Amino acid sequence: MVPKIFAFCLLITTSLAVPVQVIHDSPLLVNHAPIALAHAPVAVAHAPLLRAEPYNPHPQYSFEYGVKDLSTGDIKDQHEVRDGDVVKGRYSLVEPDGSKRVVDYTADPVNGFNAIVHREPNAHPVAVAHAPLAVAHAPIAVAHAPLAVAHAPIAVAHAPVAVAHAPLSYAVGSISHGPLLTTNLLH
Repeated sequence: MVPKIFAFCLLITTSLAVPVQVIHDSPLLVNHAPIALAHAPVAVAHAPLLRAEPYNPHPQYSFEYGVKDLSTGDIKDQHEVRDGDVVKGRYSLVEPDGSKRVVDYTADPVNGFNAIVHREPNAHPVAVAHAPLAVAHAPIAVAHAPLAVAHAPIAVAHAPVAVAHAPLSYAVGSISHGPLLTTNLLH
C-alpha cells in the first residue's frame, strides 16, 4: 500500500513541478508556478544480516562419548566418523534387563541410512545400588468434641379402637351320606 501511495505522490509532484506553457490563438502566455509538495520521511527497518557459514564441499569429523554411571545403571557409548557424504558409527547401551544393545550404522547418498542391531544377553548384571529410603511421619493426634444429640420427645396419641362382632351361631341339620367307596373285587 505504501509503495502505491509513494508512486502516486511522485507522479503528481513530477507532473506539477515542471512549468507549463499554454499557448492560445491569442498572444496570451500563461506560466504556472511549481507546486511545493513535502512528504514525511519513510522509516525502514532491516533485520540484522546473518553471516552464512562457509560451505565445505567435503566435511569431515569424528567424535565419541561414553557414560558409565553404576549408581543409576546408565551405561552407554557412541562413536561416529564422517568423511564427505559417508557417515559410519556405532552406539551401544545397557537395557534395563541387563542385556547390551549394539547398533552399527552407515549412511551415504547411494544406500541411505542402514542400521544393524544386535543384542548381547546379560552383558552387564543389573545391580543398581540405591540409598535406603527412610520415611518418618509425625504422630497424628485427632481429638473430637463430644457429640451431644438431643431429640424432642415424640408424642403419639391414638383414638380408642372399638370392634363389634355379631354373635356366632351354628345350625346343623340332618346329613345323609351314600356309600363312600364302591369296589368290585374280582377273584
